[in-house]
Amino acid sequence: MTLQSDHADAAEPADTAARADVADAVMPTDGAERAGGGRGAATAGAGRVADAVCGADLADPVGAVCVAERVRDVVQGADPDAVWAFGGPGGVHGGTAGDGSALDVGGLVPVLALWPVIGSLVAENELRLHTPLAAYGVEAEPGVTTHHLLSHSTGPVAHAALTRLAEHLTGSPLAELAATRIWHPLGMTGTRFADGTLRAPLADLGRFLVHLVSSVDHPVSRAWITESLRIRTGELTPSRGLLWHPSRHGTWSYGEAPAVWVSPRLHRWAILLPTHPPGPLRQTFRDAAFAPTPSP
Repeated sequence: MTLQSDHADAAEPADTAARADVADAVMPTDGAERAGGGRGAATAGAGRVADAVCGADLADPVGAVCVAERVRDVVQGADPDAVWAFGGPGGVHGGTAGDGSALDVGGLVPVLALWPVIGSLVAENELRLHTPLAAYGVEAEPGVTTHHLLSHSTGPVAHAALTRLAEHLTGSPLAELAATRIWHPLGMTGTRFADGTLRAPLADLGRFLVHLVSSVDHPVSRAWITESLRIRTGELTPSRGLLWHPSRHGTWSYGEAPAVWVSPRLHRWAILLPTHPPGPLRQTFRDAAFAPTPSP
């Protein structure tokens, strides 16, 4: 059986070197990222990425600088004005020199607001993943559960249903829930809904992603992160976790443009906000930030 998905990582080639990772081993081929619709510079950047030899440990300053230069080379070749960053549990290791302005990250509302709020309700035992939404008094198709909406559905219909559920259980709007439960505890003081979208400075986005690869258990619990970043769809394709999509190099991602990636194995995260449809840049950026490097 096949699930419908418009997510790029739902159809990517698995790299042989990382097949030990479940997230890598389940990726079929992505024609969109193989197609020649991207810029030649992005392809050239991919070649330079393959040639770069960097240490895997971002705690090593030399390794962190090497990866930063590798990523910057790819971005500059394809979309010089794109905003990007990558790092680990200790913070940001490279990226755009942000000016603190709030960026339009409306496409990341599900992962920045909805997913962590749902996780907080699960942690408080206010919500069970496999209990039908109708049991909570929320209008939904018979038998539809939170688990189903997070792992088998995609798009605004599923997200709207989960938003109604969270707001029904708490009596508060999602914007308030995300701010009080997630963003403020993480110091994301510049993140807010405004002008019909979600806006956040790059520094706030980094704070959120740093937390996801750290050992800190609040405000997003380690248990929720671990449960979300594992295959929840059995033999169905494309494989999914809870909202997150498995990708190459042991990464999990969400979004197209903008897009975020996390790797629990590498304790690394990355974010890309392109200025135009990313095409091959999405793949080459991810590879530059996460791919294993060849031996010298």
